[in-house]
Amino acid sequence: MAETIFTMSDLTSYLAIGAALFGLGAIGFLSRRNLIVMFLSAELMLQGVGLSLVGFGRFHGNWNGQIMTIFILTIAACEAAISLALVVQLFNRAKSLDVSIWQSIREPGLSALIEPETEAEPLLAEPGPESYPHLTPAGIEPEISLVASGQRAD
Repeated sequence: MAETIFTMSDLTSYLAIGAALFGLGAIGFLSRRNLIVMFLSAELMLQGVGLSLVGFGRFHGNWNGQIMTIFILTIAACEAAISLALVVQLFNRAKSLDVSIWQSIREPGLSALIEPETEAEPLLAEPGPESYPHLTPAGIEPEISLVASGQRAD
């Protein structure tokens, strides 16, 4: 098996994509107030760091970057499980995933980061029939023969 050479331009590509993933995750985490989007943005930042570690490990010819990435993926999976439980509990209590509603659980003496007049109110369930999306039929509806349907033709 021929060993391929991992050049500096390859490393630059890995680091650029890793930095872009980390930057997009940081922007999403800092600019959104929805808990699910914030957790997904944190996952995106972890993936950017993992990609950079894999690139450095490959460039230096050792497995250190890949091993650290396995640890990062394990931590990300644990974070996803804990954040899912947290999101479910917070939504059950406030019926909203807006972070500004949870200003009241801050430590005593800390000022609120979001002004009270810009806080979002929880959504209330509207009474009425629920509507589900309907798919449009595709193609011609097949004909069902009496033999295939299990009925006897007498």
